[in-house]
Order: sequence, then structure tokens, then C-alpha cells
Amino acid sequence: MNINKNIHKFSVIEEGADIGPNVKIGPFCHVGSNVILKARVELKSNVTIVGKTTIGEDTVVFPTATIGEIPQDLKFKGEETELLIGERNRIREGVTINTGTTGGGGITRVGNDCLLMTGSHIAHDAQVGSNIVMANQAAVAGHCIVGDDVIIGGLSGVHQFVRIGRGAIIGAVTMVTNDVIPYGLVQARRGELDGLNYVGLKRSGVSRVDIMALRAGYQMLKQGDGTFQQRAEKLLEETDSRYVKEVVDFILSESDRSFLIPG
Repeated sequence: MNINKNIHKFSVIEEGADIGPNVKIGPFCHVGSNVILKARVELKSNVTIVGKTTIGEDTVVFPTATIGEIPQDLKFKGEETELLIGERNRIREGVTINTGTTGGGGITRVGNDCLLMTGSHIAHDAQVGSNIVMANQAAVAGHCIVGDDVIIGGLSGVHQFVRIGRGAIIGAVTMVTNDVIPYGLVQARRGELDGLNYVGLKRSGVSRVDIMALRAGYQMLKQGDGTFQQRAEKLLEETDSRYVKEVVDFILSESDRSFLIPG
């Protein structure tokens, strides 16, 4: 444990904690013995970080967040599992993130450059990518996979084992119970696939040609013959767009849930 002048005297740093250079820890924080805080991490105040938890460089954790507590899973029996959080994240007030379970691989992951807003929750064994925005009180359940550049609106919930593809957007107050294709737009109380995230695509600098290819591919998935998977297989044969191929590969890959399909 490396104690320095940036650690407030009213915080508890347990023996064995690995505190990197230039870490700032405000008052009334608790850092457990198996925690690793990389360089320039900042804990504002009243932050609890326990368990086998690693937090990457330049991440800021705001007051009352609880990071690395045991899973909310009745099958959990105290086995040692892990939480890995990447760099430059903003973890706002009251956020909760749990460690993994042995049944789910043992590791919960969060990527880089995420904004987790007030009261949002990431459950055990979730694999959350980079550049994610979770708005206030949004929740991702256990075993979910969330791709890069996803936005999850406030008060929304993602059912366990659901996959959300890269670049998708989930509207506020939405319950997502099935997989969401990359770049999909999901809204309504029970989560309906209602098109593509065109605003996000444009902001990401995706070319007009690729956006038009995605638009055409979506229409084929929506209105073509056969099942949803059969339409995806046919689309794979007909497209040259890497973005469309990404959507198709996502649909044809293994999943524990069915898909939200175009209405």
C-alpha cells in the first residue's frame, strides 16, 4: 500500500491495497485489501471499493458509488471473483458495479471512456465495452454483453444474458429482453426495434454510402422472405458493406436470447 498526501486522513485504505501514483482519495472512502487503483484515479468522497477490483488510469469515481461488492446472485457462495474497470471512466454518484460469479466466467468488465450516470448499475459477469453512456438509474443485468459506443437511456433495464451490438441506442424507460442488433434504435416500454441509430452513425463519421447500405440492409431484414436468420444469411451474400456484415455476423452468432426484430 502506497500512502501519499493525496489520501484524506478520514479514509480507510486496507493493508494490501495497491495505490498507484498521483491517486486522489477524498474523505470517508473505503478501499479494500484486494483493490488496485492505477495512476491518477480519483475517488471524490464516501466511495466504497472492495473485492478483487482493478480501476484503470484517470478514472474518476463520484460520491456514494459502491464498486466491487459481491454479486446480487443467490448462487454466489463467496468464491473469489473479479471486476476490471478500464481507463478514463466517469462513474457518477450512487453507481453500483458487482464482481463476477464462477458460473458466469468470474469477471465483470467495463471498458474505457464510459460515462455511468447517477444510480446506474452493472451486474455480475456483464461485459461492457468502451465509450458507453448509461443514463441515470439505467441497469444492465448479469451476463449481458454491451458493445462499444452504446447509449442506454435513463430508467431503462437490460435483461440478463442480452447482447447489445455496437453503436445501438436504447431509449429512456425501456425494458430490453432480447438481443439488439448493432446500430439499432430501441424504444417503447417493452423494447421494440424501431430503426437504426442514424444520429449516432453520423456523429461517428460513418460515410453516407455505408449509412445507405445499412438502411437498405435493415429494410431487407424487416421485409424479406423467410425467418429473421434466413434474411440475415441472404443479406450476407449480397452486401459488401463492413457495417452490414457486422450486423449480420451479430445475428448469426450464438446467443442465449432471441432478437428484437423490426416491427
